[in-house]
Amino acid sequence: LLNINVGGTLFQIACKVVAQYPITRLGKLALYTDPMKKLQLCDDYSVQKNEYFFDRDPSIFHYIFHFYRSGVLWIMDEMCPSNFVEEIEYWGIHLKYSQRCCRILFEEKQDELSEYLKIEKELEAELEPVDSGEQFEGKFLGQFRKMIWNLIENPYSSVAAKIIAVLSSFFVLISIVGMTLSTVEEMKHKTGKMWMEQLEMICAIFFTSEYIMRLISSSSLKNFMRAAFNAVDLVAILPFYIQILFENLDEADTLYHEELHKVENVSKLGKVLKLIKLMRIFRILKLARHSTGLRAFGFTMRQCYQQVCCLFLFIAMGVFTFSALMHSVEHDVPGTSFTSIPYAWWWAAVSLSTVGYGDTVPDTVLGRMVAFACISFGIILNGMPISILYNKFSDYYAKLKAHETSQ
Repeated sequence: LLNINVGGTLFQIACKVVAQYPITRLGKLALYTDPMKKLQLCDDYSVQKNEYFFDRDPSIFHYIFHFYRSGVLWIMDEMCPSNFVEEIEYWGIHLKYSQRCCRILFEEKQDELSEYLKIEKELEAELEPVDSGEQFEGKFLGQFRKMIWNLIENPYSSVAAKIIAVLSSFFVLISIVGMTLSTVEEMKHKTGKMWMEQLEMICAIFFTSEYIMRLISSSSLKNFMRAAFNAVDLVAILPFYIQILFENLDEADTLYHEELHKVENVSKLGKVLKLIKLMRIFRILKLARHSTGLRAFGFTMRQCYQQVCCLFLFIAMGVFTFSALMHSVEHDVPGTSFTSIPYAWWWAAVSLSTVGYGDTVPDTVLGRMVAFACISFGIILNGMPISILYNKFSDYYAKLKAHETSQ
Protein backbone atom coordinates (compact mmCIF):
# COMPACT_ATOMS: atom_id res chain seq x y z
CA LEU A 1 0.00 0.00 0.00
CA LEU A 2 0.99 3.61 -0.59
CA ASN A 3 0.43 5.81 2.46
CA ILE A 4 -0.43 9.27 1.15
CA ASN A 5 -0.83 12.27 3.46
CA VAL A 6 -2.44 15.17 1.60
CA GLY A 7 -2.74 18.32 3.66
CA GLY A 8 -3.08 16.31 6.89
CA THR A 9 -5.60 13.79 5.55
CA LEU A 10 -4.36 10.20 5.22
CA PHE A 11 -5.16 8.05 2.18
CA GLN A 12 -4.13 4.47 1.46
CA ILE A 13 -4.15 2.94 -1.99
CA ALA A 14 -2.64 -0.18 -3.52
CA CYS A 15 0.52 0.28 -5.58
CA LYS A 16 -0.77 -1.97 -8.36
CA VAL A 17 -3.85 0.29 -8.73
CA VAL A 18 -1.91 3.55 -9.22
CA ALA A 19 0.70 1.75 -11.35
CA GLN A 20 -1.97 1.40 -14.03
CA TYR A 21 -1.45 5.13 -14.69
CA PRO A 22 2.35 5.38 -14.94
CA ILE A 23 2.46 8.96 -16.23
CA THR A 24 0.67 10.33 -13.15
CA ARG A 25 2.54 11.48 -10.03
CA LEU A 26 1.33 8.63 -7.82
CA GLY A 27 1.91 6.13 -10.65
CA LYS A 28 5.56 7.21 -10.82
CA LEU A 29 5.75 7.05 -7.02
CA ALA A 30 4.59 3.41 -7.11
CA LEU A 31 6.90 2.39 -9.98
CA TYR A 32 10.13 4.17 -9.01
CA THR A 33 12.67 2.13 -7.08
CA ASP A 34 15.17 4.94 -6.51
CA PRO A 35 14.36 6.62 -3.12
CA MET A 36 15.81 9.96 -4.34
CA LYS A 37 13.43 10.07 -7.29
CA LYS A 38 10.52 9.29 -4.98
CA LEU A 39 11.47 12.17 -2.69
CA GLN A 40 11.43 14.52 -5.67
CA LEU A 41 7.79 13.63 -6.29
CA CYS A 42 6.54 14.53 -2.78
CA ASP A 43 7.01 17.41 -0.33
CA ASP A 44 8.13 15.25 2.62
CA TYR A 45 8.53 11.63 3.72
CA SER A 46 8.10 10.02 7.14
CA VAL A 47 10.38 7.00 7.55
CA GLN A 48 8.67 5.76 10.73
CA LYS A 49 5.18 5.79 9.17
CA ASN A 50 6.33 5.09 5.59
CA GLU A 51 4.14 8.04 4.63
CA TYR A 52 4.49 10.45 1.71
CA PHE A 53 3.35 13.97 2.46
CA PHE A 54 1.89 16.37 -0.15
CA ASP A 55 1.07 19.94 0.75
CA ARG A 56 -2.01 20.10 -1.48
CA ASP A 57 -5.76 20.54 -1.09
CA PRO A 58 -7.24 17.34 0.47
CA SER A 59 -10.81 18.21 -0.63
CA ILE A 60 -9.86 18.00 -4.30
CA PHE A 61 -7.64 14.95 -3.72
CA HIS A 62 -10.78 13.01 -2.81
CA TYR A 63 -11.70 13.16 -6.51
CA ILE A 64 -8.15 12.15 -7.49
CA PHE A 65 -8.36 9.23 -5.05
CA HIS A 66 -11.72 8.22 -6.52
CA PHE A 67 -10.22 8.37 -10.03
CA TYR A 68 -7.52 5.80 -9.15
CA ARG A 69 -10.13 3.44 -7.70
CA SER A 70 -12.77 3.77 -10.44
CA GLY A 71 -10.91 5.09 -13.49
CA VAL A 72 -13.35 8.02 -13.81
CA LEU A 73 -12.54 11.63 -12.85
CA TRP A 74 -15.60 13.31 -11.34
CA ILE A 75 -16.01 17.08 -11.53
CA MET A 76 -18.34 18.91 -9.16
CA ASP A 77 -20.05 22.16 -10.15
CA GLU A 78 -19.02 24.00 -6.98
CA MET A 79 -15.31 23.65 -7.77
CA CYS A 80 -13.26 26.58 -8.97
CA PRO A 81 -12.16 25.67 -12.54
CA SER A 82 -8.73 27.29 -12.24
CA ASN A 83 -7.98 25.61 -8.91
CA PHE A 84 -9.19 22.21 -10.12
CA VAL A 85 -7.11 22.37 -13.32
CA GLU A 86 -4.05 23.38 -11.30
CA GLU A 87 -4.54 20.41 -8.94
CA ILE A 88 -5.07 17.75 -11.60
CA GLU A 89 -2.06 19.07 -13.53
CA TYR A 90 0.02 18.69 -10.36
CA TRP A 91 -1.11 15.08 -9.96
CA GLY A 92 -0.53 14.44 -13.67
CA ILE A 93 -4.12 13.49 -14.49
CA HIS A 94 -5.66 14.60 -17.77
CA LEU A 95 -9.17 15.99 -18.08
CA LYS A 96 -9.96 13.33 -20.72
CA TYR A 97 -10.53 10.79 -17.92
CA SER A 98 -13.71 12.62 -16.90
CA GLN A 99 -17.15 11.87 -18.29
CA ARG A 100 -18.02 13.70 -21.50
CA CYS A 101 -21.02 15.48 -19.98
CA CYS A 102 -18.97 16.69 -17.02
CA ARG A 103 -16.12 17.75 -19.29
CA ILE A 104 -18.39 19.81 -21.55
CA LEU A 105 -19.95 21.63 -18.60
CA PHE A 106 -16.56 22.17 -17.02
CA GLU A 107 -15.07 23.63 -20.22
CA GLU A 108 -18.08 25.95 -20.56
CA LYS A 109 -17.53 27.11 -16.99
CA GLN A 110 -13.83 27.66 -17.77
CA ASP A 111 -14.74 29.79 -20.80
CA GLU A 112 -17.21 31.82 -18.75
CA LEU A 113 -14.59 32.44 -16.09
CA SER A 114 -11.98 33.43 -18.67
CA GLU A 115 -14.45 35.82 -20.33
CA TYR A 116 -15.39 37.27 -16.93
CA LEU A 117 -11.76 37.88 -15.99
CA LYS A 118 -11.07 39.42 -19.40
CA ILE A 119 -14.01 41.82 -19.06
CA GLU A 120 -12.98 42.72 -15.51
CA LYS A 121 -9.48 43.56 -16.76
CA GLU A 122 -10.85 45.67 -19.61
CA LEU A 123 -13.25 47.46 -17.24
CA GLU A 124 -10.36 48.39 -14.98
CA ALA A 125 -8.38 49.59 -17.99
CA GLU A 126 -11.40 51.66 -19.06
CA LEU A 127 -11.10 53.81 -15.93
CA GLU A 128 -7.32 53.79 -15.76
CA PRO A 129 -5.85 56.98 -17.26
CA VAL A 130 -3.23 56.78 -20.00
CA ASP A 131 -0.58 57.93 -17.52
CA SER A 132 -0.24 57.66 -13.77
CA GLY A 133 1.16 60.07 -11.23
CA GLU A 134 4.20 57.86 -10.56
CA GLN A 135 5.40 58.07 -14.18
CA PHE A 136 6.55 61.68 -13.78
CA GLU A 137 9.16 60.93 -11.14
CA GLY A 138 12.65 61.76 -12.33
CA LYS A 139 11.43 63.37 -15.57
CA PHE A 140 11.82 66.92 -16.85
CA LEU A 141 9.54 69.25 -14.81
CA GLY A 142 8.11 66.13 -13.20
CA GLN A 143 6.37 67.83 -10.27
CA PHE A 144 4.88 70.55 -12.47
CA ARG A 145 3.59 68.03 -15.03
CA LYS A 146 2.22 65.83 -12.27
CA MET A 147 0.32 68.81 -10.84
CA ILE A 148 -1.19 69.54 -14.26
CA TRP A 149 -1.99 65.86 -14.73
CA ASN A 150 -3.89 65.75 -11.43
CA LEU A 151 -5.85 68.87 -12.42
CA ILE A 152 -6.86 67.46 -15.80
CA GLU A 153 -7.06 63.68 -15.36
CA ASN A 154 -7.87 63.16 -11.68
CA PRO A 155 -10.98 65.16 -10.69
CA TYR A 156 -10.96 63.61 -7.20
CA SER A 157 -7.48 64.93 -6.38
CA SER A 158 -8.52 68.47 -5.40
CA VAL A 159 -11.29 71.05 -5.51
CA ALA A 160 -9.61 72.80 -8.46
CA ALA A 161 -9.57 69.52 -10.41
CA LYS A 162 -13.31 69.07 -9.78
CA ILE A 163 -13.97 72.63 -10.96
CA ILE A 164 -12.02 71.99 -14.19
CA ALA A 165 -13.98 68.77 -14.79
CA VAL A 166 -17.27 70.62 -14.29
CA LEU A 167 -16.10 73.48 -16.53
CA SER A 168 -15.15 71.01 -19.24
CA SER A 169 -18.66 69.52 -19.30
CA PHE A 170 -20.19 73.02 -19.06
CA PHE A 171 -18.26 74.33 -22.08
CA VAL A 172 -19.20 71.24 -24.10
CA LEU A 173 -22.88 71.87 -23.42
CA ILE A 174 -22.54 75.61 -24.10
CA SER A 175 -20.75 74.87 -27.36
CA ILE A 176 -23.50 72.46 -28.52
CA VAL A 177 -26.21 74.97 -27.53
CA GLY A 178 -24.35 77.73 -29.41
CA MET A 179 -24.04 75.58 -32.52
CA THR A 180 -27.78 74.83 -32.32
CA LEU A 181 -28.77 78.49 -31.87
CA SER A 182 -26.54 79.57 -34.77
CA THR A 183 -28.93 77.79 -37.14
CA VAL A 184 -31.95 79.79 -35.88
CA GLU A 185 -32.99 82.48 -38.39
CA GLU A 186 -33.16 85.25 -35.74
CA MET A 187 -29.54 84.53 -34.68
CA LYS A 188 -28.17 84.86 -38.22
CA HIS A 189 -28.32 88.65 -38.10
CA LYS A 190 -25.26 90.76 -37.34
CA THR A 191 -25.66 91.02 -33.55
CA GLY A 192 -26.64 87.39 -32.99
CA LYS A 193 -23.92 86.17 -35.35
CA MET A 194 -21.32 88.23 -33.46
CA TRP A 195 -22.41 86.75 -30.12
CA MET A 196 -22.27 83.21 -31.52
CA GLU A 197 -18.78 83.81 -32.94
CA GLN A 198 -17.53 85.14 -29.60
CA LEU A 199 -19.05 82.17 -27.76
CA GLU A 200 -17.41 79.75 -30.21
CA MET A 201 -14.07 81.50 -29.76
CA ILE A 202 -14.27 81.25 -25.94
CA CYS A 203 -15.16 77.54 -26.12
CA ALA A 204 -12.37 76.87 -28.63
CA ILE A 205 -9.82 78.65 -26.40
CA PHE A 206 -10.88 76.58 -23.40
CA PHE A 207 -10.77 73.29 -25.35
CA THR A 208 -7.37 74.22 -26.82
CA SER A 209 -5.97 75.06 -23.38
CA GLU A 210 -7.33 71.77 -22.02
CA TYR A 211 -5.75 69.81 -24.91
CA ILE A 212 -2.38 71.54 -24.47
CA MET A 213 -2.44 70.82 -20.73
CA ARG A 214 -3.12 67.15 -21.44
CA LEU A 215 -0.31 67.10 -23.99
CA ILE A 216 2.15 68.72 -21.58
CA SER A 217 1.24 66.37 -18.73
CA SER A 218 1.53 63.24 -20.90
CA SER A 219 4.53 61.03 -20.13
CA SER A 220 4.38 59.32 -23.54
CA LEU A 221 3.49 61.14 -26.75
CA LYS A 222 2.79 57.84 -28.52
CA ASN A 223 0.26 56.71 -25.89
CA PHE A 224 -1.26 60.19 -25.87
CA MET A 225 -1.91 60.17 -29.62
CA ARG A 226 -3.34 56.64 -29.51
CA ALA A 227 -5.86 57.42 -26.74
CA ALA A 228 -9.44 57.66 -28.03
CA PHE A 229 -10.46 60.52 -25.72
CA ASN A 230 -7.50 62.63 -26.87
CA ALA A 231 -8.53 62.08 -30.48
CA VAL A 232 -12.02 63.32 -29.55
CA ASP A 233 -10.46 66.42 -27.93
CA LEU A 234 -8.50 67.11 -31.12
CA VAL A 235 -11.61 66.75 -33.29
CA ALA A 236 -13.39 69.16 -30.94
CA ILE A 237 -10.93 72.02 -31.57
CA LEU A 238 -9.87 71.45 -35.20
CA PRO A 239 -13.08 72.82 -36.85
CA PHE A 240 -12.55 76.25 -35.28
CA TYR A 241 -9.03 76.66 -36.65
CA ILE A 242 -9.86 75.11 -40.03
CA GLN A 243 -12.77 77.57 -40.31
CA ILE A 244 -10.42 80.50 -39.60
CA LEU A 245 -7.98 79.18 -42.21
CA PHE A 246 -10.67 78.87 -44.89
CA GLU A 247 -12.08 82.31 -44.10
CA ASN A 248 -8.60 83.82 -44.54
CA LEU A 249 -8.24 82.01 -47.86
CA ASP A 250 -11.64 83.35 -48.83
CA GLU A 251 -10.52 86.92 -48.09
CA ALA A 252 -7.33 86.44 -50.10
CA ASP A 253 -9.31 85.20 -53.09
CA THR A 254 -11.61 88.17 -52.81
CA LEU A 255 -8.66 90.55 -53.18
CA TYR A 256 -6.79 88.87 -56.02
CA HIS A 257 -9.40 87.19 -58.25
CA GLU A 258 -12.07 88.36 -60.62
CA GLU A 259 -15.71 88.70 -59.59
CA LEU A 260 -17.00 85.52 -61.27
CA HIS A 261 -14.20 83.34 -59.96
CA LYS A 262 -14.67 84.87 -56.50
CA VAL A 263 -18.37 83.95 -56.40
CA GLU A 264 -17.63 80.35 -57.44
CA ASN A 265 -14.89 80.09 -54.85
CA VAL A 266 -17.09 81.48 -52.10
CA SER A 267 -19.73 78.90 -52.98
CA LYS A 268 -17.22 76.05 -52.75
CA LEU A 269 -15.75 77.34 -49.50
CA GLY A 270 -19.23 77.79 -48.07
CA LYS A 271 -20.01 74.10 -48.57
CA VAL A 272 -16.71 73.10 -47.00
CA LEU A 273 -17.27 75.46 -44.05
CA LYS A 274 -20.73 73.97 -43.44
CA LEU A 275 -19.19 70.52 -43.28
CA ILE A 276 -16.45 71.72 -40.93
CA LYS A 277 -18.94 73.46 -38.65
CA LEU A 278 -20.96 70.25 -38.52
CA MET A 279 -17.92 68.47 -37.08
CA ARG A 280 -18.43 70.48 -33.89
CA ILE A 281 -21.23 68.08 -32.98
CA PHE A 282 -18.50 65.56 -32.06
CA ARG A 283 -17.72 67.74 -29.04
CA ILE A 284 -20.56 66.04 -27.23
CA LEU A 285 -18.36 62.93 -27.12
CA LYS A 286 -16.11 64.81 -24.69
CA LEU A 287 -18.81 64.26 -22.07
CA ALA A 288 -17.86 60.57 -22.06
CA ARG A 289 -14.64 61.48 -20.23
CA HIS A 290 -16.66 62.45 -17.15
CA SER A 291 -19.75 60.26 -17.67
CA THR A 292 -19.82 56.69 -16.37
CA GLY A 293 -23.03 55.99 -18.29
CA LEU A 294 -21.52 56.96 -21.66
CA ARG A 295 -18.42 54.91 -20.91
CA ALA A 296 -20.55 51.92 -19.99
CA PHE A 297 -22.54 52.34 -23.21
CA GLY A 298 -19.40 52.46 -25.34
CA PHE A 299 -17.94 49.48 -23.49
CA THR A 300 -21.18 47.54 -24.02
CA MET A 301 -21.07 48.24 -27.76
CA ARG A 302 -17.47 47.04 -27.94
CA GLN A 303 -18.18 43.86 -25.99
CA CYS A 304 -21.43 43.07 -27.85
CA TYR A 305 -20.27 43.95 -31.36
CA GLN A 306 -20.99 40.40 -32.53
CA GLN A 307 -24.62 40.58 -31.38
CA VAL A 308 -25.00 44.06 -32.88
CA CYS A 309 -23.53 42.91 -36.20
CA CYS A 310 -25.90 39.93 -36.20
CA LEU A 311 -28.82 42.27 -35.55
CA PHE A 312 -27.85 44.49 -38.52
CA LEU A 313 -27.39 41.39 -40.68
CA PHE A 314 -30.88 40.12 -39.81
CA ILE A 315 -32.35 43.58 -40.44
CA ALA A 316 -30.65 43.75 -43.85
CA MET A 317 -31.93 40.27 -44.71
CA GLY A 318 -35.44 41.25 -43.63
CA VAL A 319 -35.34 44.49 -45.61
CA PHE A 320 -34.26 42.74 -48.82
CA THR A 321 -36.69 39.83 -48.37
CA PHE A 322 -39.85 41.80 -47.52
CA SER A 323 -39.15 44.59 -50.01
CA ALA A 324 -38.87 41.98 -52.77
CA LEU A 325 -42.11 40.30 -51.63
CA MET A 326 -43.95 43.62 -51.39
CA HIS A 327 -42.81 44.69 -54.86
CA SER A 328 -43.91 41.38 -56.36
CA VAL A 329 -47.50 41.72 -55.02
CA GLU A 330 -47.91 45.52 -55.35
CA HIS A 331 -46.08 46.59 -58.51
CA ASP A 332 -49.16 46.17 -60.76
CA VAL A 333 -51.40 48.39 -58.58
CA PRO A 334 -52.05 51.80 -60.25
CA GLY A 335 -50.30 54.66 -58.45
CA THR A 336 -48.33 52.34 -56.18
CA SER A 337 -45.16 53.54 -54.45
CA PHE A 338 -43.57 50.12 -54.76
CA THR A 339 -42.39 50.66 -58.32
CA SER A 340 -39.10 48.84 -57.68
CA ILE A 341 -37.40 46.85 -54.94
CA PRO A 342 -35.06 49.75 -53.96
CA TYR A 343 -38.13 51.99 -53.52
CA ALA A 344 -39.59 49.36 -51.17
CA TRP A 345 -36.46 49.31 -48.99
CA TRP A 346 -37.59 52.37 -47.00
CA TRP A 347 -40.99 50.83 -46.29
CA ALA A 348 -39.36 47.54 -45.18
CA ALA A 349 -36.87 49.37 -42.94
CA VAL A 350 -39.49 51.43 -41.06
CA SER A 351 -41.80 48.41 -40.79
CA LEU A 352 -39.08 46.14 -39.39
CA SER A 353 -38.18 48.78 -36.83
CA THR A 354 -41.92 48.98 -35.91
CA VAL A 355 -41.83 52.76 -36.45
CA GLY A 356 -44.30 52.71 -39.34
CA TYR A 357 -44.45 56.27 -40.67
CA GLY A 358 -47.39 55.40 -42.93
CA ASP A 359 -45.95 57.38 -45.86
CA THR A 360 -45.91 54.18 -47.94
CA VAL A 361 -48.62 51.55 -47.42
CA PRO A 362 -49.81 48.47 -49.33
CA ASP A 363 -53.19 48.51 -51.08
CA THR A 364 -53.86 44.84 -51.77
CA VAL A 365 -54.78 42.06 -49.35
CA LEU A 366 -51.61 40.15 -50.20
CA GLY A 367 -49.58 43.29 -49.62
CA ARG A 368 -51.10 43.74 -46.17
CA MET A 369 -50.35 40.12 -45.35
CA VAL A 370 -46.72 40.69 -46.34
CA ALA A 371 -46.71 43.87 -44.23
CA PHE A 372 -48.10 41.96 -41.23
CA ALA A 373 -45.38 39.31 -41.61
CA CYS A 374 -42.73 42.03 -41.89
CA ILE A 375 -43.93 43.81 -38.73
CA SER A 376 -44.19 40.53 -36.79
CA PHE A 377 -40.67 39.59 -37.83
CA GLY A 378 -39.46 43.05 -36.73
CA ILE A 379 -41.04 42.68 -33.28
CA ILE A 380 -39.40 39.28 -32.74
CA LEU A 381 -36.08 40.48 -34.16
CA ASN A 382 -35.90 43.63 -32.04
CA GLY A 383 -36.85 41.75 -28.89
CA MET A 384 -33.98 39.26 -29.08
CA PRO A 385 -30.84 41.35 -28.51
CA ILE A 386 -32.36 44.15 -26.40
CA SER A 387 -32.44 42.12 -23.19
CA ILE A 388 -28.85 40.94 -23.74
CA LEU A 389 -27.58 44.46 -24.39
CA TYR A 390 -29.52 45.94 -21.47
CA ASN A 391 -28.34 43.29 -19.00
CA LYS A 392 -24.74 43.72 -20.06
CA PHE A 393 -25.02 47.51 -19.93
CA SER A 394 -26.49 47.37 -16.39
CA ASP A 395 -23.74 45.00 -15.29
CA TYR A 396 -20.91 47.07 -16.81
CA TYR A 397 -22.36 50.33 -15.47
CA ALA A 398 -22.60 48.93 -11.93
CA LYS A 399 -19.01 47.64 -12.09
CA LEU A 400 -17.64 50.90 -13.48
CA LYS A 401 -19.50 52.86 -10.80
CA ALA A 402 -18.20 50.55 -8.06
CA HIS A 403 -14.66 50.85 -9.41
CA GLU A 404 -14.95 54.66 -9.47
CA THR A 405 -16.15 54.89 -5.86
CA SER A 406 -13.42 52.54 -4.66
CA GLN A 407 -10.67 54.75 -6.06
